[in-house]
Amino acid sequence: MKIVIIGNSGSGKSTLAKALVSRYALPYLDVDTLAWNNTVPPSRKPVSDSLIEIMSFTTANSDNWVIEGCYSDLVSALFCEISSSRSDTELTLVFMDLSAKDCIENAKNRPWEPHKYKSKAAQDENLAMLIEWIDNYDKRTDSLSRQSHDTVFNEYAGNKVRITERLPVERIIDLVTKSKT
Repeated sequence: MKIVIIGNSGSGKSTLAKALVSRYALPYLDVDTLAWNNTVPPSRKPVSDSLIEIMSFTTANSDNWVIEGCYSDLVSALFCEISSSRSDTELTLVFMDLSAKDCIENAKNRPWEPHKYKSKAAQDENLAMLIEWIDNYDKRTDSLSRQSHDTVFNEYAGNKVRITERLPVERIIDLVTKSKT
């Protein structure tokens, strides 16, 4: 089972990924952990550098994995690499396409993310910026925008699922696993 999850911040990508990991014992990669340089302010790594790390992860875990992130440029590059060596039927793309309102509500209620922030207080200090970021999802035109996620989703010819409303994570897992049949 190979699953790639994309969507806006706060859409439930990490929640779904962690539930899949729990249910199926899948290796898990949060692309946030490798897409950024450790600088102040943070800056994006070149796509080629991040792709090397992603491909290392998929190679080390060739049979099963889940990858999540909001980076359509990295997902597109990953799909190009995978399609040259594997069948598209092995991979399912999940687009967590929730409204900005739902994503903002999720962001306000998210637990501390220790892999991103030194403390819950530091995470909370960033909340206003994150809410603005989420709210601009439809206005952006970069690789982190709805437009770019729509393009990746629409161009992907393999198994895919678009989630457009808040659903219990177990229901989403059922939809994702049934898309493979």
